[in-house]
Amino acid sequence: MVARRPAFAGSWYPEDEKACREQIETFLTDDPPGEKPHAARAGVVPHAGWFFSGAIACRVIQALHEKSTAPDAVVLFGMHMHPAQRPIIMDRGAWETPLGILPVAEELARYLTEHITFVIEKPQDPNRDNTIELQLPFIRHFFGEVPILPIGVPPTPIALDIANTLMEGARSLGLDLKAVGSTDLTHYGPNYGFTTHGTGRAAVAWVKETNDRRFIDAALKLRPEDVITGARNYRNACCAGAAAAAIQTALGLGATQGTLLAYTTSYDKIPGDSFVGYAGITYC
Repeated sequence: MVARRPAFAGSWYPEDEKACREQIETFLTDDPPGEKPHAARAGVVPHAGWFFSGAIACRVIQALHEKSTAPDAVVLFGMHMHPAQRPIIMDRGAWETPLGILPVAEELARYLTEHITFVIEKPQDPNRDNTIELQLPFIRHFFGEVPILPIGVPPTPIALDIANTLMEGARSLGLDLKAVGSTDLTHYGPNYGFTTHGTGRAAVAWVKETNDRRFIDAALKLRPEDVITGARNYRNACCAGAAAAAIQTALGLGATQGTLLAYTTSYDKIPGDSFVGYAGITYC
């Protein structure tokens, strides 16, 4: 079994097992404002370095673990993709984390690739993308050596097709799934070429109260199509396809309610003219 090496351990999150576990325990013992984690079927997480958004992602994945039996697989939707790109899947092998490996759910991957055309990502020659990797130590911490299925999803209606086919495959194979969609929200400021509302606190307020809120409202109402069109119209999500696929999967798993566990921005950590929004959302 070929294992994919982590690309961001030691920079975006700790590469040492002890340091990684200690950071996760710190996230769990801190009590940030927001909803308490609760049993969830699926979630949306941010993917900045752990310093900025790790605590939010950790709380969402903790909620997937709460009061539930271990799933047969955890599906992770992510990747920074353009609408014209084909979806990407890592369909075999494993992914290394500082806490141990996570094998790929190869049977479920085979079902998907038989029904949808993917670009196949090989574990020995992967794309360098942070969106999925930063969630894996949390998955390994809470679920142990659970099979995972990493999927890159473009921000188009194919996100819903992937989610629907995924659920068909899970039912056909008798698999119980959890799902995570990885996206950050508005990238605002001169670093991102997006300064429609100036700079300073007024710009931060607009991002928090208006632009990111558009995404959050659509996600909480379980409207994956609105997440995709909103990101295109308002630039309020960098991986809208991943979020939409997670929401559609949540619907397929029987979810009827979305909960905002936490929201913040990089400005709240390090104020500046350029900053990014982060939300943690669960579905039950």
